Amino acid sequence: MTDQPSALQSNEAVLDADEILDGILEWVEIESPSHDGVAVNRVVDKVESEQAALGAKMERIPGRDGFGDILVARTPWGGDGPGILVLSHLDTVHAIGIIDKELKVRREDDKVYGPGIYDMKSGAYIAMHAYRHLVRTGRETPLPITFLYVPEEEIGSPTSRKMIVDLAKQNKYVLVTEPARDGGKIVTARNGRLKYDIVVTGRPSHAGMKHMEGRSAIKEMAHQILALEALTDYDRGITCSVGTISGGTLTNVVPAHCEITVEMRVPDMDAAKEIEDKVAAMKPVDPDCILDIQGGIDRPPYEKFEGIEKLFNHAKELAAEIGFELDDVKTGGGSDGNFTGALGIPTLDGLGADGHGAHSHDEFIYYSSLVERTKLMVRLFETLE
Repeated sequence: MTDQPSALQSNEAVLDADEILDGILEWVEIESPSHDGVAVNRVVDKVESEQAALGAKMERIPGRDGFGDILVARTPWGGDGPGILVLSHLDTVHAIGIIDKELKVRREDDKVYGPGIYDMKSGAYIAMHAYRHLVRTGRETPLPITFLYVPEEEIGSPTSRKMIVDLAKQNKYVLVTEPARDGGKIVTARNGRLKYDIVVTGRPSHAGMKHMEGRSAIKEMAHQILALEALTDYDRGITCSVGTISGGTLTNVVPAHCEITVEMRVPDMDAAKEIEDKVAAMKPVDPDCILDIQGGIDRPPYEKFEGIEKLFNHAKELAAEIGFELDDVKTGGGSDGNFTGALGIPTLDGLGADGHGAHSHDEFIYYSSLVERTKLMVRLFETLE
């Protein structure tokens, strides 16, 4: 980090909120649910063409398992040494068609609505627009910048995780363009996440004539659900949510099958290991039932260590220079920043637009946050070294 002279006067003359918003909306209007690789790739095509037009060196890795492609764009300056990794995702949680129904693109005073506009197409676009600003004004940065766009963050980044880790290890800093938290706060620590798929196999029988011969998988799973939910400890920041459940066949058959998906959030690796051990030790209450547990740590937790503290303080000084106050927060939500922060690489998350309603039908960003967040990104690019 360095104390380079401010370039804000020229920034103010060039950065335009309407232009930034127009670019964001072009990305938002291309719907891109995580599981629809074809749809996600339409956004990838758009981003690739815009980055290439700015002179970025492009690499596109074909998607697999039905997911979209991974896109890497590198600034033409700075060489191949360690630099800044900008981490973004182009997928959303919203199904195709919501843009014409529950979540139409529209502006209402300072709020701009649209599917994925807050989480996180605005942040992904802001970072690219900051790069565009540097190109337009003929400036280069002390460090090379690598932009990584992944296609399936909303479901845990199963196909991009290795590349995220590999690229993070090659860089000095990671800037994650997830949305800002309420009031524009950025994220300097995140809880970890554990995910499990649990299946109980029982024994079917006639629910009337031979009830006693059956072993109900649903009844057994009810015991397991109560045990899992009891692991929640708000004082320690540990939560458990059994998110889905299915099982049984007909009402007159003692059910032989039941399965659930479970998500847990933990504040640190000690808590993660504790939960892992407890789940691994679970046994069926009815010894005639079979319990199968698959899963574990999905996103590791990370705290605000010294490198993040220094990076945040630098960003806070830049924000004050721009004219706004920047605060930070630890959040229970997960992002790809979990992977990089847990590696010990200084990571700033939540650098996207301020807004509200992630994953909801009321998802919006604040128009008034666009220029200041873009300026902050420009100044981070210019001053990190």
